[in-house]
Parts: sequence; structure tokens; C-alpha cells
Amino acid sequence: MKLDDIDRKILALLTGNGRMSYVDIGKELNLSRVAIRERVHQLTEAGVIESFTVVINSEKVGKKVSGFFEVDCEPASLVKVAQALADNPSVASCYQMTGPSTLHMHVLVDDFIDLEKFINEEMYALEGITRVESHILLRRFKSRTGMKL
Repeated sequence: MKLDDIDRKILALLTGNGRMSYVDIGKELNLSRVAIRERVHQLTEAGVIESFTVVINSEKVGKKVSGFFEVDCEPASLVKVAQALADNPSVASCYQMTGPSTLHMHVLVDDFIDLEKFINEEMYALEGITRVESHILLRRFKSRTGMKL
């Protein structure tokens, strides 16, 4: 799908506020609610918009420790390890990366006791992991919930 300026403006508005109504978007762009609804439908059908979601402040729901992990795996174990980690409820995101780390993960837990349990009982229990490096988030300056066009 080739995006035009109106599509980009719609995406920018929805990235800023995913609950913005078609009427309000139409007012911003001087288009009808029906025209906006059709464009959003086309963007969704084409896979440009993958989903509409809610962003939860992890600290407000008790997840006070945010850790980032770089995990090296034996090549034969990569997919199995990645799937096991991705299925873990403490893992917010898990990506295969190039460079010195095979997997990059973001983990959210209640406290440092839960972090230690996750590392020792969940991660180190998986066969095929050869190295783990961790970084604990001290302060967030920016968090992007969607791609800016």
C-alpha cells in the first residue's frame, strides 16, 4: 500500500491518541467521518496498522523493575529458547538481533527478588543459553509506542 499525506496524518494522530474518534480526526483533516473510517479500514486491512492497544504504565501496576537482557544462545537452541522466553509473562519483548547478542529482551517484574527468580529459575533453567548480560533501567526519558512517520 502506498501511503499518501492524508494516510500519514491519520497515522500520526492515531499514534498520539489511538482512541481519537473518526469524527475528531475528520475535523483535524477536513474530511468526513466516513472517509476517515474507510482509510483506517484500508490501513488495517493492508497491515499498516497492526492493532489498536492500550499502553499500561508498568510502575502503576506494580512492575517496578525494568530490565534489559542480551542473551547469547547456541544456534541449534535459538528458536526454542526465544519461544520459551517470549511465552514468559515477565518478558515484555524479545527480539533476535545481529551483533554480539543473539536475543534482546525487555523484562518487567515487581521487585529485585522477582528479578533474581526470573534470572535463576526461568532463564538459566533453559538449555542452550551461553551468555547473559543484564541492564537495569534507572529512568525513562522517552518511550515510543508507535512508529513516527
